[in-house]
Amino acid sequence: MRTVLTALAASLTMAVAGLVPQTSVQAETPAPAATSPAMAAVLADPRRDGDRARDIWRHPAETLGFFRVQPGMTVVDYLPSGGWYTRVLVPYLGPQGQYIGLNPGVANAPERTKQAFGNLGATFPAKAAQWTGVPAERILAFNTDSLPADLDGKVDRVLIFREVHNMWRGGWLYPDLLAMRRLLKADGLLGIVQHRARPDAPASYTDGSKGYLREKDVIAMVEAHGFELVGQSEINANPKDPANHPAGVWSLPPTFSQGDADRMRFAGVGESDRMTLLFRKRP
Repeated sequence: MRTVLTALAASLTMAVAGLVPQTSVQAETPAPAATSPAMAAVLADPRRDGDRARDIWRHPAETLGFFRVQPGMTVVDYLPSGGWYTRVLVPYLGPQGQYIGLNPGVANAPERTKQAFGNLGATFPAKAAQWTGVPAERILAFNTDSLPADLDGKVDRVLIFREVHNMWRGGWLYPDLLAMRRLLKADGLLGIVQHRARPDAPASYTDGSKGYLREKDVIAMVEAHGFELVGQSEINANPKDPANHPAGVWSLPPTFSQGDADRMRFAGVGESDRMTLLFRKRP
């Protein structure tokens, strides 16, 4: 009798499983960049001597592998700032690839925002050339409100590194995600790394002002703008980070915004706990 019941239970389990929709979200995907000789050479380049100490927290090879970035692709780097990922992406994409720096639109922004983020196309390529040794004419840069129409549908990957909180609080989330969707090819992917709040963190802590956002909120916001989640990774997780610092993520290294106050404790935590998400453009 027990054998019959066991067999019946197994049959029912298989039948129910067949009725449950199968999700396309993957915990991990293959990361060829992580073991690529080309990536190893890029990461060892002397131009990155000042960046390399952060590799243990940012995991550039594994992260770009998870985002399925390959040499020869056209890749947008959103808010490239001081160029940490520029110094990885430009040489890794190679002469057949195309790196594009992208800043928010500033046409109707306050003067302070214009000074901080405007005129990227005129200023960024020369900086990136100095950082990478690649001629400035091979590097493109735009603000989202000055993107040329002929780039629409030409981009393989758009990457956003720890900037979704700024997009949210700066009012850039809606226009810039729509611009990114427009840039991507039909099979293009959007990769996001973001400081991760605790799942039960209150709204007052996840409004962008602390740097941390809840993972489910980021997924919902991005999917609401025409994308579908296809992968999640713990590559950039840090279980030591309680993600509840009153002064926000900037209390942690490398910023240490609190100065000497609790510096040793924050150093012991390391950089922030981060979600790593991959989305595809929905038709």
